[in-house]
Amino acid sequence: MRKILIHLRTSVKFLFLIVLSAIMIVSLVAFAYKPIYSVTFNGELIGYCEDKVEMQKKINEFIENGESENVAFVQIDELPEYELCLLKKGIVTNDEEILAKVKETGTEYYHYYAITVDNKEKYYVSSFSEAEDVVKKLKDKKSDNIDKIRVVEKYEKKLATFTDTDKIVKKLYVKPEVKQTVTYASTHYQATGTMSISRGANNTKKKVDIGISLINPLSGVISSEFGGRWGTIHKGLDIAAPAGTKIKAAAAGTVKFSGWNSGGYGNLVIISHGNGVETYYAHCSAVDVKAGQKVSQGQVVSRVGNTGDSYGNHCHFEVRVNGVAQNPRNYVY
Repeated sequence: MRKILIHLRTSVKFLFLIVLSAIMIVSLVAFAYKPIYSVTFNGELIGYCEDKVEMQKKINEFIENGESENVAFVQIDELPEYELCLLKKGIVTNDEEILAKVKETGTEYYHYYAITVDNKEKYYVSSFSEAEDVVKKLKDKKSDNIDKIRVVEKYEKKLATFTDTDKIVKKLYVKPEVKQTVTYASTHYQATGTMSISRGANNTKKKVDIGISLINPLSGVISSEFGGRWGTIHKGLDIAAPAGTKIKAAAAGTVKFSGWNSGGYGNLVIISHGNGVETYYAHCSAVDVKAGQKVSQGQVVSRVGNTGDSYGNHCHFEVRVNGVAQNPRNYVY
């Protein structure tokens, strides 16, 4: 028993010495060194930072917003790599230098809008609201070339020179002489099915229960809301997106109409969901379904375009109940 106690006491002393030694070593290391991140960019060590999360956050903000006006995003082909290491406390971090070196490799893409006539770019403005203002004023003045004017969304490496909207209107205005037949550059699709578009719209802001759940038909920027616009009621949402973007059925149903609509919708798909509920997908560049076809929620039914009475690539989306247009914001986006 005595031998066991002696052996146990020796073991405890030995363990204590090990723990003490470890504490001393850690203390010495902590005193002389500190944990830090080395930053490698394009295979080259460019410095050190204490907080890699904060460093990457600054880089991400630069990529998303840039530093100049009208920048949509900044393209950076490679991102920095971080590695945790111990360095002497005298080593100084250089976050700003690291950020500057990353920024040097970035390519800025500018976002703006072109006003085109017969598909030729004539003038440029910085925002969609300015482009919309130009079109509205020319339309109000009944400019003879209104059907040839379009708005094109641009993402370019070089920023264009912007022109004042009133000057654009003055330059583009053509005094009406002879009523012209409207032509469209995009492909017309043979219409299938029947349609009758009611002019009614529920502008009371009261939500009507449609009995089904809708999904967003596509991802994009809402460029025009439901409600009063240009002295009339805009009966849907305009969702701006690149030409050819897939448009999906907001809910399951049966295709009621698919093809060209001469009333301004351009290439149009109408889906009936039962109980008088219908959804419209207008100004499409292409349609992917035919009248009478059953579609499931999320199925691709058409593609974003600029056909009909349209001034830029977008999907005009409507929700109708018994022919009366409802505010789509009550159900999607």
